[in-house]
Amino acid sequence: MKLNGNAVKPGNVIEHNGRLWTAVKVEHVKPGKGGAFAQIELRDIRDGTKLNERFRSSETVERVILDENECSFLFDDGDNLVFMHSETYEQIAIARDMVGDRAAFLQDGMVVTMSSHEGDPISVDLPDKVVFEVVEADAVVKGQTASSSYKPAVLENGVRVLVPPHIEAGTRIVVRPEDSSYVERAKD
Repeated sequence: MKLNGNAVKPGNVIEHNGRLWTAVKVEHVKPGKGGAFAQIELRDIRDGTKLNERFRSSETVERVILDENECSFLFDDGDNLVFMHSETYEQIAIARDMVGDRAAFLQDGMVVTMSSHEGDPISVDLPDKVVFEVVEADAVVKGQTASSSYKPAVLENGVRVLVPPHIEAGTRIVVRPEDSSYVERAKD
């Protein structure tokens, strides 16, 4: 699907220079001299490199529609993560670095959204929030009652997070996988 250069919005996936890019930031510029253009910050879908490009309204870019499918996480075999397509039951192995640090938050049977282009997996989106148990939490220092006094803790998956003082080892908490941040205490 062709788009005018100034119609690209953040989140759109476009094909440019033979590669797939996600538009991260879009800024429309109208200089005093010359025509208006869109200054777009692009991020390569496969390797994460960034690129700043200018597109005039007269230029067209190819917008790519990705296929999104629900998949269940099966297991980690070291270098690869293995998922199962929810409809076809096909097993899909992807490189661990495609998920990055968020791979530590994958749990058996977790349903994720896998985006693919022409059958090749491109990205994996984890749920916004996951529940894990705290296995180790530092003791609260008496008198340390500043309003934002978070303490370090270790989750059952080995990830270190900052939690409020009332969280102790054995407590189940809700965590955001994108940035390993504490959300709330899990409701049992």
